[in-house]
Parts: sequence; C-alpha cells; structure tokens
Amino acid sequence: MTRRPTGIIPALLMLTALLFTPVLQAQEVTTGYKPKSRILFIFDASNSMAGQWDGARKIDIAREILEDMVDSLEQMSNVEMALRIYGHQSPVPPQDCNDTKLEVPFGPNNASRIRQKLRFINPKGTTPIAYSLELAPDDFPPCGNCRNIILLITDGVEACEGDPCAVSLRLQKKGIILRPFVIGIGTDPGFRETFNCIGEYYNAPNKKQFREALKVVIAQALNATSVQVNLLDTKQRPTETDVNVVFYDRFSDVIRYNMIHTINSKGNPDTLSLDHLSTYNVKVQTIPPVTIDSIRLVTGRHNTIGIDAPQGYLHVRTSRGKAYDNEKILVKKANDPRTINIQEMGNVGKYIVGAYDLEIPIYPLMMVEDVEILQSYTTTVEIPAPGYVTFTALQPGAGTLYQLTPEGDQVWVMNLQENRKTQGYYLQPGSYRVVFRRADLRSTSFSLVRDLEVDSGSSETVKFY
Repeated sequence: MTRRPTGIIPALLMLTALLFTPVLQAQEVTTGYKPKSRILFIFDASNSMAGQWDGARKIDIAREILEDMVDSLEQMSNVEMALRIYGHQSPVPPQDCNDTKLEVPFGPNNASRIRQKLRFINPKGTTPIAYSLELAPDDFPPCGNCRNIILLITDGVEACEGDPCAVSLRLQKKGIILRPFVIGIGTDPGFRETFNCIGEYYNAPNKKQFREALKVVIAQALNATSVQVNLLDTKQRPTETDVNVVFYDRFSDVIRYNMIHTINSKGNPDTLSLDHLSTYNVKVQTIPPVTIDSIRLVTGRHNTIGIDAPQGYLHVRTSRGKAYDNEKILVKKANDPRTINIQEMGNVGKYIVGAYDLEIPIYPLMMVEDVEILQSYTTTVEIPAPGYVTFTALQPGAGTLYQLTPEGDQVWVMNLQENRKTQGYYLQPGSYRVVFRRADLRSTSFSLVRDLEVDSGSSETVKFY
C-alpha cells in the first residue's frame, strides 16, 4: 500500500431603530440588487410628550424631525413607509395599555398621509412600548425580498408593565432578526441600562444632535454594505472556492443566507450585498466544516471576511480491477472516532489540510491511519487488488473466517451466512483459516478447518465435503 501526497432633564426622547426580517427560509445573496426597505414608524403620543425640551414641546420636536425624515425618504423609490401611533386615543387617567394603532399602513405614495396624521396628533395617553412592538410584525404585508425596519420614537420607558427586552428576545428566538438603535435625549444614567438589552445607545442632549443621531440611524438602516468572503489557503491567499457558505443569525441560529462561494471573472471572491444589521456566525461547508463566529459588518463599507480553509484531495483506489468499485470509505479526523465523510472507492474527495484516518469496510476490515492531506495536492491511498474465494458445502451451516498473522494468531474477519450452501467474497491478499460445521450435523466433531492463501487477482473454491 502506498500513500502519496498527490445623554439632565426631567424626561427623555428616545428613538429606536429595529430591523427584523422573517427568515423561515434562507435569503438569496445579492450581488448588486438593492431590496425594498419598508420602514414602520412607531410614534409616541403619550401625555409625557407634551413636556418641554430644548425650547419646545417634545412632541413638536419629534414631529418636525419625523416629517423631515418622511420628506427625504419619499424620494427613494426602493423605500415604503407606514405609521403606528400609541398613547393617542385614551387619556390618562385611566391607563389604557392597549392604546396602539396602525394609522397609515404600507403602500406606495403614502408620505402625505403620514404627514397629515402626524400634524393632528396630540399627546394624551400612556406608553405601551412592549405591546406596540409585539403587534408591529403583523403591520408588514408578506414580501419575499424586503428589509423590514421599525423606527420607534418615544420620550421614556415602558409604562404598562411590559418588557420590551423580553419582546425582543421572543422575536429573535422566533427567527425575527431584531437589532435596535437607541437615541436618548438627556443624561439619565438609567436610560442606557434600561435599553441596553435591545439596542445600541446614541446620546443626543439637544435638538441638533438628536437630528444628527437620527441621520446616523437612517444611514445604518439603509446604506448599502458589501461583503467579500476570502477562503484562505495555507499561504493566506484567497484561492479556495466552490463550497457552500452559510450565514446564521448569531442569536437565533436561523439561517439567513446560503451561497456557493465563487471566484468571479476577475479572479477575486465575489462581492455580496448582505444585511448589515445582523451579527452572523458563518459556516464553510468544507470537510470538516470551518466556522467563524460573531461577524459584524461595518455599514457603508466593503467588508472582507477572511476564513482559513486550506484544502487538498484524497483518492483511494485499488491497484487494479474493479472489485471495490463504489465501496464506501469512512473518513475520520486522525485520532477521532467520529466519521466526518463517506467517500466512494475510486472517487476523489476534498478535505481541510491535516491528518485523517480511513476505515475501509472490505474483508478484512482495513484501517489506514495518519493519511496526510496537503494544500492543493492529491494524496493517493492504494489498496491491493483482492482475490475471490468461494465457500461451498453440501448443506448450509455455521462458519467463521479468520486471518492468520505472521505470529501465528488468528484474527476474526467475518461469520459466514448460515442459510447458504455457496457464498463468495473478495478478500485481501494473505493467509486465512475457515472453521465450518454443517447445520444438519449435530456434533462438534464434524467441525472442519481449512487454511488457504489468497493472492491479488486469484480465484479459488474451498469445499466442506
């Protein structure tokens, strides 16, 4: 056998941007196409929004900034908007924790309806943030290739004993990707702690900085972000390709994208457009697979993800003949009993560079250890050609086949089939012993012992009579 390497003021104003996308099925990876972005504004009209901040009522500042945003987004052909309002229908007291309503649903050219609705809203009720977030996913009509974004504008924390963090957790575990941005006006030390569980905090101590922070959030949500996955060889060159790469949401473990890695016509890994508001775990489906966790993309820039995935090839074959064609070979990492692949005899398999053990289910069972796979090289394991042995008897019976060692020991190979008079097997070259007794002969004295030699390509018959 040969092996060859072949932000203090009384109240706060907060804006949270949430991205969620139902991902029951993996999304296709795009290479330039920009999907439709659908933005749901969730606007706080609770009584606290009548408070003063930076020379005006908080609701008037928030309304002005939101209307400006709507004016800007109205010009984008790939953006649709909708408006949900809470705290605007029932005064406090009493407290109505169901006071939330989708006032303007999604649809083309509805910016004027959103502006009109905002102008006639006056603060009066309570703050059911968690309940509004819970209802928000149903505000988005079905869409196969849309980015669903929620912008929550509020001046404080939950007032209805709901838990926005728990809602976020449930949505994520259901496969709804949720990544918030929080803009807090003021320097209340508890604000960051309250919302840290669901978002990234941006401090905005005045109207100007609030507007600027809002621009950052919109840029984060809408700006295109490109990604290049470099599968690196042993010399850290991005030469590996043609394997499945899977992007999982890090929190929910839901598959976000599936792709076959590609080197483009210019010889570079293909550039992809991925949703940059998620954090990913990436699996490269090499053998064995290679994973890299907690990948976060930088918005508006070209991101390069480098993953070590050097590979080489394994070819297992016989020296001559087709006796073992389609025989299954169990491939394992060296010194690890778990099978990582089943490869057919005669085919070439591709593996991560390293040492492997092979279990070849022929007779006798063959173990080949520490087979080294090298970068871009084919390691060949050659199996000697077998001989063929036929066992025949006048009646079926019980029998056992052993291989004889040079030390004189006999090592079990197989038990013969008890219901057949004639049976044949390919055996590796070597010395063997078979012990047989016919089923109809009820005495151990009728046990027969036969020794035989098997050569490559030979054919012989062992008779038990």
